[in-house]
Amino acid sequence: MTGPSARRPRLPRPGLRTTLSLAFAVMAALVAVVIGTLGYHAAAALIRDDESDDFNSAVHAVSGQVDRQKLFPGDFNSPSGLSEQLLHPIRVTAQALDSHGAILPGTAHLDLPTTATDRELARADAPARTVIDVRRVGGRTCRVGVVSLGGGRGAVQVVLQLDDIEELLEVLRHQMAAVVAVVVLVAGGSGWLVAGRITGRLVRLTDAAERVAASGRLDVPVPASGRDEVGRLGRAFDRMLVRLATAKENQRRLVQDAGHELRTPLTSLRTNLSVLPSIDRLPPAERTALLADLAEEARELTQLVEELVALAADRKADEDPVEVVLAEVVRSAAAQARRRSDREITVVTDDTVVIAHPDALARAVGNLLDNAAKFDPAGTSPIELVAHGLRVEVRDRGPGIDATDLDRVFDRFYRATAARSLPGSGLGLAIVAEVARSHGGTAYAANRAGGGAVIGFTLGG
Repeated sequence: MTGPSARRPRLPRPGLRTTLSLAFAVMAALVAVVIGTLGYHAAAALIRDDESDDFNSAVHAVSGQVDRQKLFPGDFNSPSGLSEQLLHPIRVTAQALDSHGAILPGTAHLDLPTTATDRELARADAPARTVIDVRRVGGRTCRVGVVSLGGGRGAVQVVLQLDDIEELLEVLRHQMAAVVAVVVLVAGGSGWLVAGRITGRLVRLTDAAERVAASGRLDVPVPASGRDEVGRLGRAFDRMLVRLATAKENQRRLVQDAGHELRTPLTSLRTNLSVLPSIDRLPPAERTALLADLAEEARELTQLVEELVALAADRKADEDPVEVVLAEVVRSAAAQARRRSDREITVVTDDTVVIAHPDALARAVGNLLDNAAKFDPAGTSPIELVAHGLRVEVRDRGPGIDATDLDRVFDRFYRATAARSLPGSGLGLAIVAEVARSHGGTAYAANRAGGGAVIGFTLGG
């Protein structure tokens, strides 16, 4: 596509190191230019003032000498004459003019032509009359001071060449520019080195992040050295990768375990469904058993899916932690469990107030009660629900927990040998453990003296 509407290709943006180096160089250049400019103007003013003072001193010296004694143009003719005596220490030259305003032979050093003013002063009767001006002669700039000798005897031109001063200042300007260039180069190089040290770890961290984004791998090594902000960022990124890797592994395990657990009820459900077309030919007892089995399989499948969704979606994360009266939560959970299981449940609690996710807390207590009711179907003794301080536990008088199963009852989908014939998904206690961890506590299980089990959890302070 061509024409004014065609987009021009974008130039690649400079990296952080290059940007910092350029910033160093620009700042150094600005500082050097400002300091150099101020220094140059100060030096130029000093030089010009010094030369002006020398010129004025020379003019005053000649004027004072002329005013004190009667002088003639020839007095400035010899190398050892007044010109040498008055002007030798000063960087000026002198030319003598005769009574007609012509340059006296032997004193012409600059071939500076005379003007009408010069000739008028040469013919003047009064001594020490002085005129100072600036003249351009042959491409040169000179400051000229003309002093009359008086009595019409002539005059003296005191001359200072300004070109020498400007040439000196030109050299100074070039030196200043060279210094600025050197400062910029040194600052740019130093900035490059310093920026390399500053951004090196950040560049490596960026490379690691890009490798993670490109490959999807979470085991990429992350540079996390240093105690500054870059080091803190590296450590935070490393911890984030670890948590992502853990979450990914948990997700993989959840999917695998869920697939394994769903296979059994789905297979049973599919088998029963295949028999439904011929249900009219079945005896009444088998027909009733088939329908009851279908209802039970559907109920267990529904329960399993709900608990899977609860674990995968992490519903408690959608709640804001609030102040919760623990007694209200456990009493409400106990009332709901009584309606479901028709079991006697006693509640012992205090007035502890905790900061918690109320729905997640209620679900954990409900799972504990459902678990106790399932493993103590006879119901000869009431289920005890005790909430004291930051501890919540359920006590039953069932068969207890085998010693080999105590460390695994909170694993996802784990079902003890004695429980495999009972309904359930193996996720109820796993949810209890997850709720406890999210509140800064732990889940625990133990056998109860006299028979039965004690299963509960603690909450963080």
